[in-house]
Amino acid sequence: MKPDTYFKRFSVTVVSLWLGLFALGAFLLVISVSFLSHSNDELITGPITLANYAALADMIYVKIFLRSLLLAGSCTVMSLVLGYPFAYLLARAPEKIKNTLLLLVIIPFWTSSLVRSYAIVALLKAQGILNTVLLSLGIIHQPLQLLFTDTAVMIGLVYNLLPFMILPLYANLERFDMNLVDAAKDLGASSWRILTRIIIPISMPGIMAGCILVLLPAMTLFYIPDLLGGAKSILLGNLIQMQFLSAHNWPLGAALSVVLTAFTGILVLVYRRYSTEQDRQDFV
Repeated sequence: MKPDTYFKRFSVTVVSLWLGLFALGAFLLVISVSFLSHSNDELITGPITLANYAALADMIYVKIFLRSLLLAGSCTVMSLVLGYPFAYLLARAPEKIKNTLLLLVIIPFWTSSLVRSYAIVALLKAQGILNTVLLSLGIIHQPLQLLFTDTAVMIGLVYNLLPFMILPLYANLERFDMNLVDAAKDLGASSWRILTRIIIPISMPGIMAGCILVLLPAMTLFYIPDLLGGAKSILLGNLIQMQFLSAHNWPLGAALSVVLTAFTGILVLVYRRYSTEQDRQDFV
């Protein structure tokens, strides 16, 4: 056996064992806990029950899930509206400018998203930078209540997750053949028709990948709603955290995690099916 072949097989084996032990194994543990009960004396106890999943049908949990989905969906749409034009310009920019812009997109990953969220707090609080500037310019006469609102949560989510939208779009648009646009212009197509009939359909895999990468974290990030939305801003991630750390109801927290993982799996399957259909059409 050649050394490079041996190394590849060894690497694949190590990675597979790592994923199997720490990813699949941990998830199976969460699934098993979700079918157990809890008491005041023990975090996990028997017997096996479906009560945790039945409890999720309560309107309190349904409303939290729908609110989380609405806020995460709004964050995804906003990230797409802001990220798509930037990704398109980034893909079409000259090499020197492209590298600089790409660096600006990647720089936020060098710092913790928690630290960046505290920066949003400093910007939006009553004595923060934004209110100070607006008061100094005479635009407002008293500080705006921006912090501890859904608007603040939205700003924090978009600010932290926007790079996850830009990068897949950029990777897709960079491979886009501009000759298609030139040909459409020669045939008399308007800019809007070129955008809606050529550019967006071809970049749809990048759009779907970016939406998944933004939607799922937006539903589960718990510290951004805590910092920017306050106690009244409870999303699905906050609910899971509370069940594990505050209420000490691990089985219910595990059931919530399993449902969220199933929702994630459905989105990934939809994306893979769409990608497969696109590849089949391209091949034909």
